[in-house]
Amino acid sequence: MSAILDKLLKGQKVEWLPLGEACEIADNLRKPVKSSLRVAGNIPYYGANNIQDYVEGYTHNGEYVLIAEDGSASLENYSIQYATGRFWANNHVHVVRGKEVINTRYLYHYLCIVNFVPFLSGGGRAKLTKGKLVDIPLPIPCPDNPEKSLAIQAEIVRILDAFTAMTAELTAELNMRKKQYNYYRDQL
Repeated sequence: MSAILDKLLKGQKVEWLPLGEACEIADNLRKPVKSSLRVAGNIPYYGANNIQDYVEGYTHNGEYVLIAEDGSASLENYSIQYATGRFWANNHVHVVRGKEVINTRYLYHYLCIVNFVPFLSGGGRAKLTKGKLVDIPLPIPCPDNPEKSLAIQAEIVRILDAFTAMTAELTAELNMRKKQYNYYRDQL
């Protein structure tokens, strides 16, 4: 993978910017609604770990990355979600998207590998405060050439999306082979 990155960067430098500088944080639009008060609809209602429900109305419209504020199912594999279009975000997720310097899908892929533990506070139920969220460093390739930077980010996204799709396809194939094996084993 580093050979691919070296080829993409061609010796260009990488600058680390704090998330608060590189991203728009749209937490002010979040709105929690108790399950008993939600009106059923077709808009996804996101919580810390995934879609919790489908409702009428929405709080956000666009391309965003949702980062668990509290209640992530795992601290080692912190809950990061990618949401597009209309959706409702409750108060257990931070809602962010890239500004001019960072592609939102690139942001998503990068945040999926970040170790969030140093940024969390609290005891039993770890919390990622907005104050800590804004300090998370993000790698920006070719910071002196925004057009080239975004092109490199887009290529990284293309490669990672293709890899993700291939992994899902291989996993599905493996599961089918296991079922087939079990079927024939049971027949014998």
